Amino acid sequence: MSESKNETVQSGTSKKDLLPTLPIATIFLINFGFLGVQMAFQLQSTNMGRIFQTIGADPTKLGFFFILPPLAGMIVQPLVGYFSDRTWMPRLGRRIPYLLIGAIVAMIVMCLLPNAGSFGFGFGSLAALWFGAITILFMDVSSNVAMQPFKMMVGDMVNEKQKGFGYAIQSFASNAGALLASLFPFLLTAIGIANTATKGKVPDSVVFSFYAGAVILLLCCLLTVFRVKEYDPKTYAEYHGIDETSAKANKKSIWGTLKAAPKIFWTVSIVQFFCWMGFQYLWTYANGAIADNVWGVTNPTSAGYQAAGNWYGVMSAVQSIAAVIWALILSRVGNNHHKAAYAFSLICGALGFGSIYFVHDKYALIISFSLVGIAWAAMNAFPFTFLTNAIDDSANMGTYLGLFNSSICLPQIVASLASFAIFPMLGSHMPVMLLLSGIFLAVGALSVGIVKEVWARKSEA
Repeated sequence: MSESKNETVQSGTSKKDLLPTLPIATIFLINFGFLGVQMAFQLQSTNMGRIFQTIGADPTKLGFFFILPPLAGMIVQPLVGYFSDRTWMPRLGRRIPYLLIGAIVAMIVMCLLPNAGSFGFGFGSLAALWFGAITILFMDVSSNVAMQPFKMMVGDMVNEKQKGFGYAIQSFASNAGALLASLFPFLLTAIGIANTATKGKVPDSVVFSFYAGAVILLLCCLLTVFRVKEYDPKTYAEYHGIDETSAKANKKSIWGTLKAAPKIFWTVSIVQFFCWMGFQYLWTYANGAIADNVWGVTNPTSAGYQAAGNWYGVMSAVQSIAAVIWALILSRVGNNHHKAAYAFSLICGALGFGSIYFVHDKYALIISFSLVGIAWAAMNAFPFTFLTNAIDDSANMGTYLGLFNSSICLPQIVASLASFAIFPMLGSHMPVMLLLSGIFLAVGALSVGIVKEVWARKSEA
């Protein structure tokens, strides 16, 4: 979008927002399935390093396995957006068919992943590692297929006045799911489920956590499937002010949509780049960093390392609680203060990440991960609010959102590739990678200054 058009949008000559004001309950239902999908992602992100090191992965090669999830997302989500823009099933709608298929497949694959070491391949065998890698790939493909429709339905159905609230509730649902998923291994261990296993096998506390997450994922998604009715093509066209008869002619290719993306698409992507670089190293190295700093162990088959893995889950739950609370606060932030709240939240995250490097007491980590949770809530709320408010092309909304997901996936891929050089250069010391994450988030906070928020439509008073 050109600067002149940005100025026009801000001057108040933009189109009227014709979407109705939705009941709060409807906005919750649109986002409720996101709770289940985020459980899948959280179980994966908090246990992936633990699983692969437990079955014998070389710590210096962990980045290889962490490339696969964002690579799947970068490919799958634009395609889901592109094809769902062109889909309509009378009984299910535009986005929900993809949600349903993705949820069913993700549930199946979630039951396979933690069993990567249970088929007699042996500790450190290529067969076990490849089984885990391929399972991770399929899990991420299906989870991304299930996740993207939720973001699109907020863009499709929620007006600009409520959109910040809608994405804040999505962040709330996301973090509520992450909270439950993070606590599962710790709680299962507390009730007597084994937290250790024979060499090369994943403990039952982790395996059963994935089973529970798979069931909850499906049930949460089914609630959205059965309780949310998407706008039919005619109503959608009316609410978005588009000519239904010419809508097909206005459909762009993925490349055409990317070329027509508004400027804020690119400026927010710069902020996203640094933020997601930081979080990628959290997911890759936090388990090992906590085991090293707090328990003083580096052997992934030891009881201390597995205890550190459970504690990382608890700290992820702390992160999620902080994010849930902060997301509710952010839902009340007015449009004029979005950028300030975004930058402040990222600074909090930078302090949280950096402090992990210096902390050697497990309870002190509560403060660190609370600060990280503040950043996480903002990262899940503001970028999509900024983008959907700026898009004046409702016929290609899903494609835009799918493409924008690359601003999440690409930095994770870059971070994983860079880790092959950075990790050895920093002495193969996992805690220092979290300090680096803090630096990345601080740069992201500074980058918020280049974002110029615009509105393609004016909300009705």
